[in-house]
Amino acid sequence: MTDVPPVLVGVSVRVPEPWAGQLQEARAGYGDPVARHVPPHVTILPPTPVAPAQQAAVLEHLDRVVAAHRAFVLHLRGTGTFRPVSPVAYVDVAEGGDACARLEAAVRRGPLWAEQRFAYRPHVTVAHHVDDAALDAAERDWADLDAQFLVTTVECAALDPDGRWRTLRVHPLAGPDRPVPLPDPPTGEHPVVRAALRRLRHRPS
Repeated sequence: MTDVPPVLVGVSVRVPEPWAGQLQEARAGYGDPVARHVPPHVTILPPTPVAPAQQAAVLEHLDRVVAAHRAFVLHLRGTGTFRPVSPVAYVDVAEGGDACARLEAAVRRGPLWAEQRFAYRPHVTVAHHVDDAALDAAERDWADLDAQFLVTTVECAALDPDGRWRTLRVHPLAGPDRPVPLPDPPTGEHPVVRAALRRLRHRPS
């Protein structure tokens, strides 16, 4: 009998519109090879191999763990980089990082337990596997972004053979004392986003 290979599974908080599409467009513009396949997100659990036979147990674990946590506000502001350790430029999490860290610690147990390669730091990647000039531009272009949204769900997704992430289940945060929702996000391009995209589109190739 041929062994069935494990599937890479990740857990994340999706960035909503209007920021998601604009961040993804910018990431592609920097030359990031996976920009079109990876929606903007804050990672809770990085890609982790899971045997197909364990997938149901993983989803049940996430149902239980995520439901015990309450919704929270995520505030994206400022940029940073993981260079020289990793060629990544990112938008930083100014508020909500503690809630992400609590989720990460709870998720990375039971069927999803694994050793950490790096200390957990919530962020939204805006450029990866590109040259230093593109990473510098990404840090500069998004340094003034100031985006806030309410996180009410966490998503579990699997990496398909074509390199795209497929949603397996969306898990609601159902804990007590949910915070008051923020106003609806603005429509159209945020002024900071618009300025960053304008600089990107007019940058010499």
